Amino acid sequence: MISGLTTSSILLIVSEILFSAFQNAESLSRQATLNSLLGLKEVGASGTPVASQPKYDSSIAPDFELDVPTEVYVQMLIQNIYSVSVTSMEYSMDIFLRQKWEDRRLEYGNTSELPWLELDNKIMGSVWVPDTFFPNEKNARVHDVTVPNKMMHLYKNGTVVYSIRLSLTLSCSMQLHKYPMDVQICPIFLASYAYTTENVIYRWDGPHPVRLNHVEMPQFGAEVVDNAFRESCRESYGKDQFACIQGFIQLNRKVGYFIVQVFVPSSLIVVLSWVSFWVDHDAVPARISLGVLTVLTMTTQSSGALQSLPQAIDVWMFTCLIFVFVALIEYSYVNVVARRAHKGHSRGRDRPIELQPENIKQGGPAGKSVGNNAARRVDKISRLLFPGAFVVFNIVFWTYYSFAPHPASSN
Repeated sequence: MISGLTTSSILLIVSEILFSAFQNAESLSRQATLNSLLGLKEVGASGTPVASQPKYDSSIAPDFELDVPTEVYVQMLIQNIYSVSVTSMEYSMDIFLRQKWEDRRLEYGNTSELPWLELDNKIMGSVWVPDTFFPNEKNARVHDVTVPNKMMHLYKNGTVVYSIRLSLTLSCSMQLHKYPMDVQICPIFLASYAYTTENVIYRWDGPHPVRLNHVEMPQFGAEVVDNAFRESCRESYGKDQFACIQGFIQLNRKVGYFIVQVFVPSSLIVVLSWVSFWVDHDAVPARISLGVLTVLTMTTQSSGALQSLPQAIDVWMFTCLIFVFVALIEYSYVNVVARRAHKGHSRGRDRPIELQPENIKQGGPAGKSVGNNAARRVDKISRLLFPGAFVVFNIVFWTYYSFAPHPASSN
C-alpha cells in the first residue's frame, strides 16, 4: 500500500505533520510562558488555568517593593458623544480607554520567541491593573456584549497594555452667558481610587492622548483641547494625595439650529406686529386682534425656548416681546392722539367767532379730519421708528454675543 504512494503524496503528508507539530509547539510555548509568569498550571475541567503556588501577586503594584511609583500612561479614543444636557450639565460618550505600564515581574525576555502575549478575559484577573476611576462621572457601564470588551497584551520587557470600552456620563459645569453662541469646555478627570502618589502616577501618553472618532451631533461640534492636558491635578482626602490627570473636550454649539427654530420665527412675529401701522386706526377689531395675536404668540414661543433658562437667548426673546407689546400700546396712543385732536378742534369751534383760531375762522378742516391726520402722523413715525430700533438692537446683540470673550470655565 505504501509502495503505491507517489513521492509528492509522501512530501505532502510529511509537511502537514510538521506544520501540525509546529502549531502545537507554539501553543505549548505560549501556554508555558503564561504559566511561568503567572504561576499557572494545566487547564482545569472548566477551561480556566488552575493556580499552583503563584510567584506573581496581582494585588501588589509592580514597583511596590522598590518604593517608587508605577507610571501608568493613558490614551483615550472617544468613539461617540451622544448626549449633551444643559439642564443637568452633563455629557455622555462611548470611549476606548487604553492604559500602559511596566511590570518587571512579567518580563519573559528570550524565553519565548513571541513578541507579545494576548490574554483571555478569564486570565486578565491574574494580572495587576490600576484602579482607575473618573471623579466627575455620574453614570457609567462596561460593555459586555458578547463578552466583556477588554483587551490585555504582555510584552517581552514587561510592558502591559490594557484596553477597555466604557460608556460614561460626566458632569460639566457649563457657562451659559452666551447661549446659544456659547462654547463649553468640559473636563475628563482620571484618578486612582486607592493608590496614593507614592505607588501610582498617571501620565498622558503622547502629544495627542485623546482623540475623537468623527463625532457628529445635531446641536454641537466637538474637538479636543490639545494644549490643556494636565498631569498636576490631585485628588486629596485628608493627608493622602491621589494621582489625577485631566483632559478637556470643547463643545461648540451650532447656532444654525437656533436661528431656524428661534431667531427667525421671533423676528417674523415682530415684523408681523408692524403691519398694524399700515391698517387704518378706525379698524379697531383688526388692529387689536393683530396686536394681541402677536403678543400671545411671542409669549408662547418664549416659554418654549427658555426651558433651560439661558441668558443670551433670554435677552433676545424678552426684547422681541417688548417690541410686539409696544406695537400694541402704540395703537392705544394713536387713539388718544386722534381723540385729543378731535376734542381740541370741537372746543375751538364752539367758541365765539372772535376767539376762534385763524384757521377755523377761515374754514379749516373738520374735527375728525384733524384727528385722522394726527393718528396717521403717529403711524408714519412708527413705520420708521420700530424697524430702525429693531435693526439697531440686532446690530448690538449679534456684535456683542459674537465677539465677547467666553466666560472662563470653573472646572
